[in-house]
Amino acid sequence: MRSGKEISFNFPYMTGKELYYIAQAHFNGKLSGDGPFTKACQQWLENQTGARKVLLAHSGTAALEMAVILAGVGPGDEVIMPSFTFVSMANAVVLRGGVPVFVDIRADTLNIDERLIESAITSRTRAIMPMHYAGVPCAMEEILGIAEKHGLIVIEDAAQGIGATYKGRALGSIGHFGALSFHETKNIISGEGGALLVNRTEFVSRAEIIREKGTDRAQFFRGQVDKYSWRDIGSSFLPGELVAAFLWAQLQEAEAINRRRVAMWDTYHRAFAEIEQQGLARRPRLSADGVHNGHIYYLLLPDLKARTAFIQRLAEQRVQSVFHYVPLHDSPMGLRSCRSVGTLANTESLSERLARLPLWLGLEEFQQSVIDAVEATVAG
Repeated sequence: MRSGKEISFNFPYMTGKELYYIAQAHFNGKLSGDGPFTKACQQWLENQTGARKVLLAHSGTAALEMAVILAGVGPGDEVIMPSFTFVSMANAVVLRGGVPVFVDIRADTLNIDERLIESAITSRTRAIMPMHYAGVPCAMEEILGIAEKHGLIVIEDAAQGIGATYKGRALGSIGHFGALSFHETKNIISGEGGALLVNRTEFVSRAEIIREKGTDRAQFFRGQVDKYSWRDIGSSFLPGELVAAFLWAQLQEAEAINRRRVAMWDTYHRAFAEIEQQGLARRPRLSADGVHNGHIYYLLLPDLKARTAFIQRLAEQRVQSVFHYVPLHDSPMGLRSCRSVGTLANTESLSERLARLPLWLGLEEFQQSVIDAVEATVAG
């Protein structure tokens, strides 16, 4: 939000129908999980993504945890992933007793380098977890080929990817499982919230059981069993109906929201072409195989010192810029519970150089001020 002359990094957008739908949920007398708004959101996501089954969750983290359980990850099993990612990916594996195995990212898209995955596979490898950074797709065709060759599960972290595609397919719908996030910093929001995309029919029934505390409660309410009982491990991964009601208002405007974000992304990209030509900062790179959703606009500065000064000087001009992931392989938990394959030079360098710029609906009025501040900062 702009307070005085301050331009914040993020400000949650409301379409105008959220409070109406929340009141309607209360009027319906159904505030716990799997009410009418939950079902409407799930159906919308299934229609838009082509997933066999979509299950709303209370977070993207919860969706990843369900996916890892469904993948059969257990003690000692290894899951290959980037170190440049959010901690939820690694946590989901460690919670099952598994071992995250880190490989480096590509210098262009900042996504997992698919050329390094096969060298990290061992007899204990169970799954591959690519993360579509900034809504720009990973090389999923190559990743799926490696997975099929070695009999591995693919779990897409598409937390940032709603509305983005790879070769015409929605991110999160390509692997065995996908996870979306509706955190307030994402394109489509519900405060907290997420969704598990189940893309193989054989996993649907167990996914419902895991999400419902390990019971077949969903089947019971559909009249498929005469009582519900404890069938498997699980937890309470459902969101409340108020969260789903808020989300429903957002999903109805999803296409327009993403269109506006991409327009702002394009405005930044055109404006900073000269900065890149002068070698002062590098702009993002896109994938030729997909369509992004305008989730993040970042610049890569020459080094950590330059990035630190860039963020500080923007702050002095009342523009908030923030860095992103601190590599997991260097963290205390990463050093204890994970392992790396090969050098992670791109991960270490790019994470130290990246600065994200404000990008939220309503910023259009102030975007030129951000551009002016960036140009003055890098030129000075």
